[in-house]
Amino acid sequence: MSVPDLNLLIALDALLASGSVAGAARRLGLSPSAMSRTLTRLRDTTGDALLVRAGRQMVLTPYAEALRERARTAVEDARAVLQSPPTTLDLATLQRVFTLRANDGFIEAFGPRLIAAVAQVAPGVQLRFAAKPQKTAAPLREGEADLEIGVLNAMGPEVRVQALFRDHFVGVVRAGHPLARPREVTPQDYVAHGHVVASRHARDHGPVDDALARLGLRRRIVAVVPGFPAAVAVARASDLIALVPASYAASQCTADAAALHAFKLPVPLAGITVSQMWHPRLHGDAAHRWLRELVLAQCREP
Repeated sequence: MSVPDLNLLIALDALLASGSVAGAARRLGLSPSAMSRTLTRLRDTTGDALLVRAGRQMVLTPYAEALRERARTAVEDARAVLQSPPTTLDLATLQRVFTLRANDGFIEAFGPRLIAAVAQVAPGVQLRFAAKPQKTAAPLREGEADLEIGVLNAMGPEVRVQALFRDHFVGVVRAGHPLARPREVTPQDYVAHGHVVASRHARDHGPVDDALARLGLRRRIVAVVPGFPAAVAVARASDLIALVPASYAASQCTADAAALHAFKLPVPLAGITVSQMWHPRLHGDAAHRWLRELVLAQCREP
């Protein structure tokens, strides 16, 4: 039986991930000429060009694009098979960098307690928080992120999901705002003032607008900002109302009670579930399992 050279699989993964012979050579510690010869062997083995020239650059063929995720998974699975998993996890000596994709609101609300909890038991672990310009499973699949934290969307059937907590939206204004008085805010009160909206994609319409429309009301959007921290900062310095998750509002109002006031929305809105998501290749990793348990515990702590 003809046995393929499985070393070619590692070279294929490097070529598809870097998209260039030079990049794959650097990644594998080979010379460009040796990598070029390996590409020739891969072309003979697969029957496809894999990388073709487009102007001054190399691009992947459609077949290579289709192979990229399969090659990455195959290499990761092979490494996992050939490595003995640790029988015990020594957090005091663990050296690891974990990348967590989360929005600014979550990072500000839960980042400090997560960092402190990790530092207390695993001083060699670094938490690297990364922004989420788009909701996509690609960073999890490609190993660029260890955890994705946020509201679940179409992440793919293979992605593992665990609910962290339920959240809902509240209004936030500066302490001297007319709506900061200790009384119930009515829908008419809510639309009588300008609003600042947080949206990564610069959208100025959401579920609260639909709820107001059912009452024959409409709010006036004065500004749109990319995230909840910016929305609260604008509300703190103006008469505008910000709409933010209650978990984030609680962290901000606790830290700056003299400057901010949060209130219950005068229209019903569905709550949201904040979850943590990860790729199945990390599901059995002891250190990753510890991180997931720590995130869950910190998010459910009052």
